[in-house]
Amino acid sequence: MADNRFCNYNNHGQKFKEAVCIDTSRVYDSCCDRDCLADLKVHFTDRAQNVINCAKSVRARKAEILNVCIDVEEVPFNKGCYSVDITFFFKIWFDVFMSNGCDTEKVCGLATFNKKCVLFGGEGAAKTFSSEFCADGKDEQFPCIKNVPRAKVQTVDPIVLDASLCKEDECCCECVCKIPRCVADCYDGDFCTNSEKTVKVTLGLFTIVQLERDVQLLIPAYDFCIPKKECCIDTEDPCDSFRKIRFPTDEFFPPSQRC
Repeated sequence: MADNRFCNYNNHGQKFKEAVCIDTSRVYDSCCDRDCLADLKVHFTDRAQNVINCAKSVRARKAEILNVCIDVEEVPFNKGCYSVDITFFFKIWFDVFMSNGCDTEKVCGLATFNKKCVLFGGEGAAKTFSSEFCADGKDEQFPCIKNVPRAKVQTVDPIVLDASLCKEDECCCECVCKIPRCVADCYDGDFCTNSEKTVKVTLGLFTIVQLERDVQLLIPAYDFCIPKKECCIDTEDPCDSFRKIRFPTDEFFPPSQRC
């Protein structure tokens, strides 16, 4: 069996001084997805729903992820594997074209999407206790942390691919799911459960899901991280500083090369 030892030198020829133990997070498993979320029903507040009921057509302007709720559960009969249940909350802005020919109205709605994946997170039965020192206060004991992996979801705001207006009886009339307070506070009014018309959207979503644990790792230490940059106050003339900025050619002439 080969010895698991450090190389004495790094790529820059520096010799490490010692091996140190650090407490950090290690990614045990991860996955990435490109999801096309077709025909998501959009929920509106009372005022916005009144506008939608009088609409002739709609156009989606943009979508933003307000929040992501994550739940991690062990998978039965499959030790070390965990089910990650993810719920996305999207805020979507629309231009609404009215049937009476008036100017367009701008409204925003809420769409949700649930995603589930199974990842390996390792096994462990240890319980972690820790404390936090507070000056002029108690040495507070934090709640016990069970040895289960943490799920981390990385994503970007989705791409709006399509939006359509339809009658309520033509759409899936699912109930409004339980909305977290932090999401509901982003809207004015209460969400409406009865409507004459509704909106369906199709979104493109990119995500990376990770399961990670706190572990102790042995790493080589080469030296202390001593800053080499001096702290200085810029007393240069503002116009001289401006002249040093590169002219933003790409802002005036976008690159012609295709992706």
